Amino acid sequence: MTPVVALSGLSRDFVVGENVVHALVGVDLRIDKGELVAIMGPSGSGKSTLMNTLGCLDRPTTGTYHLDGIAVQDLDDDARADLRNEKLGFVFQGFNLLHRNTALENVALPMLYDRKDRFSDPPARARAALEEVGLGDRLDHHPDQLSGGQQQRVAIARALVMDCWPTSPQGIWTVTRQPRS
Repeated sequence: MTPVVALSGLSRDFVVGENVVHALVGVDLRIDKGELVAIMGPSGSGKSTLMNTLGCLDRPTTGTYHLDGIAVQDLDDDARADLRNEKLGFVFQGFNLLHRNTALENVALPMLYDRKDRFSDPPARARAALEEVGLGDRLDHHPDQLSGGQQQRVAIARALVMDCWPTSPQGIWTVTRQPRS
């Protein structure tokens, strides 16, 4: 089976003034479909650098990175942007919601950047994602009208909307989730 993520000998260096900072050195990682992985470590250990690389926001200095069988390190900026749009969803620590947009508009935004035109009704899809995270009654609210937890759920809905769609009228999503407690 092809791993979802495969890193081999991945390194990332930064030049800071006259010094070279080795943020990642020889990282090997394999994540198979259905696995849950946590990236943990002390401040300055390379977690954000690794996440930026995994998210196709940054390129490794050396080594290989395959995302769902695609050699990411060989892609140009536009191809990496397309890959991010098609295969990745981000929930940022600060949520990165656009304050002038409603919850519905924030969730629909990634679909507007879809160059393959896969979505016939982005607002309906965004509405379903917001309903799934319990915000069906907050569609027209702007981020400053939502609590921190509600903003986080908008960001989660935005991350899920590209790949996850209800497979039945009951709203069962095609992703594996931990049961709610």
